[in-house]
Amino acid sequence: MKALITGASSGIGREMALYLSELGHDLVLVARNRKRLEDLVKEIKTNAKIVIIDLSDEKRIKDLYMIVKNEDIDILINNAGFGLFGKHNETDLIKELEMIDVNIKAVHILTKMFLKDMQKRTNGYILNVASAAGLLKGGPDLSTYYATKSYVASYSFAIYEELKRDKANISISVLCPGPVSTNFDTVAGVKFSAKSLDSKVVARYAIDQMFKKKLLIIPGTSTRISLFLSRFVPTKLLLKITASFQRKKG
Repeated sequence: MKALITGASSGIGREMALYLSELGHDLVLVARNRKRLEDLVKEIKTNAKIVIIDLSDEKRIKDLYMIVKNEDIDILINNAGFGLFGKHNETDLIKELEMIDVNIKAVHILTKMFLKDMQKRTNGYILNVASAAGLLKGGPDLSTYYATKSYVASYSFAIYEELKRDKANISISVLCPGPVSTNFDTVAGVKFSAKSLDSKVVARYAIDQMFKKKLLIIPGTSTRISLFLSRFVPTKLLLKITASFQRKKG
């Protein structure tokens, strides 16, 4: 099978590429950083193609699909994304809109386009990388990021039910990790106070669960427990708790 991974140059995306290669899958690796992708290809054991794309540009997102549409992508992993820390009235609007383009628009467009191809072939896997943040009720000081990941989770859940109703042989999964040791905190301008999971562990767990066709993938026992308990906390109190946690990052 052949997998397309966005945000493949570092972190979870990079580790997913290495693991899928170990499993014998050919790859299409997508990111903005050519050198990092070229370095990654040197470690890949299977066939790998790199595509340099800025996923904040809607036209380029569609160009990506056109470049690889005839390659029969069996696995789509929408991993690219970033965050931005700060009070909503102080953060940069241009950067936030770019985040919405990458975290939401790119996921939406690529999922829709590749899903149609998978439906024609009656098979395929889609893994959309959200966050534990997307399962909460909002994130003060990371407001736009939490909202984008909530969109990804909700969008994926809905498609899952549609595919199940149609008895389609296509799986869609959504990965919702807690803090992971990646370049995310540097880009977002935060430092996690909680212990971060290793990106290699998260990537391998996510791929294994994807192939088991699990809808919601949450690595880490503590994250699963925290998310379960959050269901029973009133919204205003949960927002205060989340805000307190965020302030420790700044």
